[in-house]
Amino acid sequence: MSTAFCFVFFSFTLLFSLFSLLIFVLRLKLWCTCNICQAYLTSSWTKDFDNLCDWYTHLLKNSATGTIHIHVLGNIITANPANVEHMLKTRFENYPKGKPFSTLLGDLLGRGIFNVDGDSWKFQRKMASLELGGVSVRTHAFDIVGSEIQSRLLPLLSSVAGKEQVLDLQDVFRRFSFDNICKFSFGLDPGCLELSLPVSDLAEAFDLASKFSAQRALASSSLIWKVKRLLNLGTEKQLKEAIKVVDEFAEEMIKQRREEGFSDRYDLLSRFMGTINDDKYLRDIVVSFLLAGRDTVASGLTSFFWLLSQHPEVESAIREEVERVMGSSEQFASFNQMREMHYLHAALYESLRLFPPVQFDSKFAQEDDILPDDTFVRKGTRVTYHPYAMGRMERIWGPDCLHYKPERWLQNGRYVPENLYKFPVFQAGKRVCLGKEIALVEMKCVVLAVVRRFNIRVPHSNQAPRFAAGLTATLRGGLPILVQER
Repeated sequence: MSTAFCFVFFSFTLLFSLFSLLIFVLRLKLWCTCNICQAYLTSSWTKDFDNLCDWYTHLLKNSATGTIHIHVLGNIITANPANVEHMLKTRFENYPKGKPFSTLLGDLLGRGIFNVDGDSWKFQRKMASLELGGVSVRTHAFDIVGSEIQSRLLPLLSSVAGKEQVLDLQDVFRRFSFDNICKFSFGLDPGCLELSLPVSDLAEAFDLASKFSAQRALASSSLIWKVKRLLNLGTEKQLKEAIKVVDEFAEEMIKQRREEGFSDRYDLLSRFMGTINDDKYLRDIVVSFLLAGRDTVASGLTSFFWLLSQHPEVESAIREEVERVMGSSEQFASFNQMREMHYLHAALYESLRLFPPVQFDSKFAQEDDILPDDTFVRKGTRVTYHPYAMGRMERIWGPDCLHYKPERWLQNGRYVPENLYKFPVFQAGKRVCLGKEIALVEMKCVVLAVVRRFNIRVPHSNQAPRFAAGLTATLRGGLPILVQER
């Protein structure tokens, strides 16, 4: 009986694999022979561009409408602000995340807020809005960040200052962000940024799970990764193992919190436990916030300090503003003081314009539609708006769009916001980022603490960034720096 079953099973998997391979070959050779699709399938674009996002930017710049179609991916990509507003506001209900997207990240995020639509999304959105908007929660987050900076970030930088010892700043910020978001989400301190820079099994598993989940989207056919998942092969096997580590950690934290009580705690898990009894659902919600709060902040800070190393005049202007607002005080900047630092805010926004942590975001059309630029969208088509490319479009930001210029956000020395559909770094419309203000405060706290005490220098800073594939923008090889005390 078992022998017959094994024979049937392996015959089925073999036929399924051959069928998937046939589909891939058909797509590669016959489905679309346009230059863009062939360049994508053969990776010939890599001869001229270091990053896929730069190739897309090139194509979008040369498009009369700021929109292109990658037929082999069934993906319409746009850098047109009118199209972005249409998707995120005007026809919001027609452009959900969609089942294809939910399937890609389903093993990692489950039913978490960033992976669902409809009533489940509305419920989590409303609950998260109440929690993240509260003064007590924001104060709690501010205290966590301040403690991590004072007790770990600054001592670490001091320990290597003046020693010609190269430090990977991207790794430092990822550790910093992971400590913060674990404290904020679970009430747990993983201690990733201790002076010894310890290895964290949870952080490594989370990194791998994010990386391999994102790689699924790059396959020309979803059948490829689905077959690998079925057979438990390669990256899908590694993904499964990484998610198991994350699951075990989350289960233990939920079990521990139920035993100890959660009514007097401020972390997200405790606050959500008062409303939700489903442990799997709790896990999905909190892991989603873990993903959003860790990688985006680390990516934003890494890009900012890379830009600052190339623009010492911006660094000087930030220091002058800090001295004007805070004087000679060495105290941590308060909320009110940070609100007065318009140049710092502009410098961060200008960095996010050029290097958004999330370089693109996709939706799936529920029904046939026509975008404002007259692009026809067939039901089920993936439609992607591309903040990275939008930040480099002359038609949106002017002839100096490639220049790092914080002044573009200022009028008479005060920050003036831009249309969110022109700058969808935090999304816009009904899905606008709920953690935006907390993330910005965290970034400002780090920048202020670091630039007041240290000079950060990036060897070979003139080399263009090269990104690794992932859900957020991550520099290949990290960001090596040298640190000097001021």
